[in-house]
Amino acid sequence: MPPARTRPVDNLDDDDYPAYTMGRAAEMLGVTPAFLRALGEHRLITPLRSDGGHRRYSRYQLRIAARARELVDQGTPIEAACRIVILEDQLEEAQRINDELRAQGGRSQSNMSV
Repeated sequence: MPPARTRPVDNLDDDDYPAYTMGRAAEMLGVTPAFLRALGEHRLITPLRSDGGHRRYSRYQLRIAARARELVDQGTPIEAACRIVILEDQLEEAQRINDELRAQGGRSQSNMSV
């Protein structure tokens, strides 16, 4: 029998784990901490806070911030970039849900024809 894992989830594999400090996140994205703060002000990403009150970012949040940076680099105002990224994320989620419902509908119909 394999040994039990000491941690239920490896935080390094968790896209939502707030592993990155503001400084490290800014460095990885090639932006300033002010840019990350602006994304928070526009409610694109909401970093978690460490026990000491410091902002911490997840890999998922860094991907979102990177997309916003692409738009800003192309000349899109930051407010509009944040709105675009939010809408893109909502569309992706709606498409995922739609695909799941279609798959469930197909299973339901095949069960009814049995």
